[in-house]
Amino acid sequence: MIEEKVKIFKLLADTSRLRIVSSLLKESMYVELISERLDLHPSTVSFHLKKLEQEGLVSSRKEQYYVVYHLNKNKLNFNIIHAIKGFGRVETEEEREEQYIKKVLSSFFSNQKLKNMPVQRKKRLIILKEIAKQFEIGKQYTEKEVNEIIKHVYEDFCTVRREFVDEKLFTRQNQIYERIQ
Repeated sequence: MIEEKVKIFKLLADTSRLRIVSSLLKESMYVELISERLDLHPSTVSFHLKKLEQEGLVSSRKEQYYVVYHLNKNKLNFNIIHAIKGFGRVETEEEREEQYIKKVLSSFFSNQKLKNMPVQRKKRLIILKEIAKQFEIGKQYTEKEVNEIIKHVYEDFCTVRREFVDEKLFTRQNQIYERIQ
């Protein structure tokens, strides 16, 4: 009896399998649907489902064109099921992007000062957008005003000013700058 429980815990000691079991707690599904919902490759889902099926935690049956997988809840203790439920939630693309932006900002800023300009364009754009928040959209600034505002964040204001225009965050005409986004 205890050996069987140990096998189940070892089987569930994998994030992907826990997420699959959590999804199957809600409803029975076929591989492609699980794959889509959990953002896992279908072959990965199939591999883990086969492992779960070998231990009797999951069973399958053919329904029309699909093989639908069902969770055998009687094999799992209620407390285990309750603990597993939280693993099925997948972060949205927006949440992942927001976390990435926070990570980049915390890596490159210290005490509201930019330590250095990132080389990677995606990170540099995040930094530029953060600095651009110091400016009002649609308001016109002289080059001197732009330099003074940037200087409080980063010493190399010339680079930032040029990047603002290059990345189309600002327009520049006759040494007048305007934030457009």
